[in-house]
Amino acid sequence: MEARWLALALTPGVGPRRFLKAKARHPEDPEAAAGALGPDILAAYRKVREEGVAQRVLERAEALGVRVLGPGDSGYPEGLLHLADPPVPLFAKGELPPWEGAVAIVGTRRASPWAKGFSWELARALAEAGATVVSGLARGIDAAAHRGALEAGGETLALLGSALDRIYPPEHRELAERMALVSEFPFGTGPRPEHFPRRNRLIAALVRAVVVVEAPERSGALITARYALELGREVLAVPGRPTDGKSLGANRLIQDGAAPVLDPEALLLHLGLERRPKARPAPPPHLEALYRALREAGEVLPDDLAQQAGLEASAVLAGLAELELLGLAEALPGGRYRAR
Repeated sequence: MEARWLALALTPGVGPRRFLKAKARHPEDPEAAAGALGPDILAAYRKVREEGVAQRVLERAEALGVRVLGPGDSGYPEGLLHLADPPVPLFAKGELPPWEGAVAIVGTRRASPWAKGFSWELARALAEAGATVVSGLARGIDAAAHRGALEAGGETLALLGSALDRIYPPEHRELAERMALVSEFPFGTGPRPEHFPRRNRLIAALVRAVVVVEAPERSGALITARYALELGREVLAVPGRPTDGKSLGANRLIQDGAAPVLDPEALLLHLGLERRPKARPAPPPHLEALYRALREAGEVLPDDLAQQAGLEASAVLAGLAELELLGLAEALPGGRYRAR
């Protein structure tokens, strides 16, 4: 996003709708666009320019590998233009998929073990069929969905309720490093309760369908589903026990007409998707050296591998466990490991 237009977007009192309306009237002149919004806005815009606010944001973005986008910029997601108030600016890290090729999996943070496992399976199936799995990086269903996609070697995108330099929850920072990220919140903005409904509307806009796995009656996942329906996206839900409060919201969605999801293959069939031949995922950057050493060693004990790789034994054991989860390592009888 060009610095002068970013300055207007960051001017107090200029929200997305006012920004887009003013830019439509004066597409080549941010100063004139600011003036069209009134003398107070013009004065505030000039102050933002003088203080170098936009330039500092762009410098911070470049340091973090983040793109700052606005409607009309290359890379700005088309799906967001379906919203009445598409975010301006948008902060994005990584490649963003077309909304027609993405599916959201959402649900409660306090997910049951079966629901997390089922989310993982659904995400893995979608990833193997070439769809991008979208969620909100939250605990519970969201994290399981992201991990399922990654462990299948697929793509996943997280929409945040905080800035891209304030990953929340903090224990998901390492997970976040392995996927594309999007936020509409300026750098330094932490998570706040009012941010998450705004985040949920972006999830709905960036996908072709929303799958609700487990959600109580009052749940952010249901907010996402409502936005999806308003945008003409499809909503599906995983049925749960009628007496289980955690499944009440998902069951109500089915009662109201959402398609039930009974297994991964049925979901793919419903969406017209087909699993592709499984591709071996690349190890995450922090495990590349260990994986390379494991491939060179053949069948090896963890202590021997630690000596060969020049790593601490505890780090090797933790890394082997992670490589095993990724399908890149196999535990053998006698405590040995080999690469897959």
